[in-house]
Amino acid sequence: MPMKLNVGDVVKLKKKHPCGGYDWEILRIGADFRIKCTTCERQVWLPRSEVERRITKIVYQVDNETSDKQ
Repeated sequence: MPMKLNVGDVVKLKKKHPCGGYDWEILRIGADFRIKCTTCERQVWLPRSEVERRITKIVYQVDNETSDKQ
């Protein structure tokens, strides 16, 4: 079952980005995720399974009610 993730959530991944950052903001969800490094602002596309496997912690989670209204 897929994890409950929303656009705007910030997650910590297992491997660090070459810039040294571990935290990523979710910009798009679906079969593929678009995530942005919070350190250097680089954006990457990864399959949902890859993102869910690499997540170690949800740093910040957006309230579901506010994300539905956008």
